[in-house]
Order: sequence, then structure tokens, then C-alpha cells
Amino acid sequence: MSQFGRVVLATANPHKTTELAAVLERVLSGWSVEPRPDGLPDVIEDADTFVGNARLKAQALVRATGSSALADDSGLVVDALGGAPGVRSSRFAGEKASDADNVNRLLADLAAAGATNPEERSARFTCVILLLHPDGTEVTVQGQVEGVIADQPSGGGGFGYDPVFVPAEGDGRTFAQMSADEKNSISHRGRALERLAEVLTN
Repeated sequence: MSQFGRVVLATANPHKTTELAAVLERVLSGWSVEPRPDGLPDVIEDADTFVGNARLKAQALVRATGSSALADDSGLVVDALGGAPGVRSSRFAGEKASDADNVNRLLADLAAAGATNPEERSARFTCVILLLHPDGTEVTVQGQVEGVIADQPSGGGGFGYDPVFVPAEGDGRTFAQMSADEKNSISHRGRALERLAEVLTN
């Protein structure tokens, strides 16, 4: 475990930093989890897969810090939209889109597709986490959570598409209506990190 004792998070998203650190500290006690250093340039995420984008971010952090880096790439996959927004989840409504912009675009596109019933609004959050070491070795894991897209946003917590995502294993609330602990216990990111813990400790 000592070789995995210090890891720098590649994400520049403060919400993800908090969520990743909280789950990492729960599943891998003893790790030193450090946020992305200030002043690093943004990574151009132009890969066409979640794995590809996670690798780009991890490689940039390893080069910049010389330490192991943990990067994630995640997104919402909606069946009625042919898998969109997918790898473009954070930029679905444009390069500078806000979370609210993306949610509004998603709901508008579902309405335009005629997907009005819950069974027509199936979706899943997917998260790929990639741990890259300075020697080039890497560990890649994935987590998913199935659900449906609500008709309108509900809840003030979470971020991204959380206000409209109702997990199938929940009680009818959106991710944004859940506490952080409730969300992390079933979220795609939490599951990917649990899988990472299993891989690294076996």
C-alpha cells in the first residue's frame, strides 16, 4: 500500500474534489489525498471515451507533479438520446454551459424526442477512474448507476445532472435530494472508487 500512499486528484471541479476525497478517505484509510495544484492549465478533453479523457487528465497531472494521479471522467448516458450527452456531459449545452444550462438542454431534447414516460427516460451515470503512477503503470475501474430522468429538477444538493437523475435503487428522490453520504453509497463514482479499493488491496 505504501506506493499508493500519496495521490493528487486531477479534477479541477471543486464538487468532484470534495466527493472523491470523501469516498477515498472512507475506502482507503491512510492515503494522502491532495487536490489539484493551483495554476495548472486545463486539459483538453478531446478523447471519444471516458477512459481516454481520464487518461489525458492523469497524464497531465503526473507530468506536472511527479506524483501518482487519480483522474475520473464521468457522464450521463440517456438511451432515448442515443447515449448523449455521454463524454460531452459537462459541455452538452456549449463549452461554457452551466449545470442549469445542461439540465435544460437535456429536458428539452427528451421532450423533442417524445420521451415523456418514465420507461422512455432510462439513463445511467457512468464513471471511469484511472490511477496513473509516474512509472507509467495504471489501474482503471468503472462504476455505473441506473436510473431515469425526472420531468423537472428537484433538490438543492449535488451538482451536474443530479437534480433530474432518479436512481433505480433509491426511494424516488433525485441525487440532488439526497445527503452526500446517501448519494455516495450508490453513486457511479462511489462504486468506481469501491472497485479501485478492491483492486489495490487484493
